[in-house]
Amino acid sequence: MAFELVCPSHVPVSRVAPEARVALAPLAIRDEALGDAESREALLDDAFGPARFLKTCQRLRDGSAPAPGLALVATDCVGGLIGTLRLWPVLAGGRAALLLGPLAVAAQARSLGVGGALIRESLARAADLGHRAVLLVGDAPYYARFGFERRFAERLTMPGPVERARFLGLELVDGALSGVQGRVIPAAAHRIDMPQAA
Repeated sequence: MAFELVCPSHVPVSRVAPEARVALAPLAIRDEALGDAESREALLDDAFGPARFLKTCQRLRDGSAPAPGLALVATDCVGGLIGTLRLWPVLAGGRAALLLGPLAVAAQARSLGVGGALIRESLARAADLGHRAVLLVGDAPYYARFGFERRFAERLTMPGPVERARFLGLELVDGALSGVQGRVIPAAAHRIDMPQAA
């Protein structure tokens, strides 16, 4: 997939570290930085509005941090933030997994492949980091192109209401979600509930 954003030709993608580059020059995907917080929150507000804090998936993110190495942003050729995606550690029926979202793309960059680039990069990094499965609540036809399927989440429940047809999973390792059933909870909650060693 290739496209170009309208940018001055004197801004080289080579300024971005090799591990953060994607094939969609001059778009760059990199790890989220502390300085991105305000722009990220504005982008999420524009995409979802205040209702984003009421979603069931937010219950799994509250009080947690994204999985290490899996909070990503997309920037344009002048460094403006045009996309954001985070993956969060969860337990799905007792098995370690990730929860994808929220994914947001700036209005001026929609339909240019930014969201797809963020998803592909995040899934590749998750696999490289040894994660085995990813869950999400989203548009099934859109996420099917990345391998997400309803069947992987059929016997799982969320900590609140979700449209079952939008609750999807992806195995990064074959069999990672085979036979899984039960509730999806934040991974940190599991650690808190574990007895402490003396």
